[in-house]
Amino acid sequence: MGKVKAKKVSSLKPKKKCCRKQTRCLKCPVVIMRMKRLEATGCGGKELKKGLKKARAA
Repeated sequence: MGKVKAKKVSSLKPKKKCCRKQTRCLKCPVVIMRMKRLEATGCGGKELKKGLKKARAA
């Protein structure tokens, strides 16, 4: 999939089921949901990058 920018993650189509690995993939429904929530609060730039890192680690 290559590098995907943090602001584009929320527009990806999520997978059917979460894999629940230690580092979640970008298409994981949990990661996408959390990134949508961050964008709705008005976060941008570095905040989105940090949020993506945190969402994938959860």
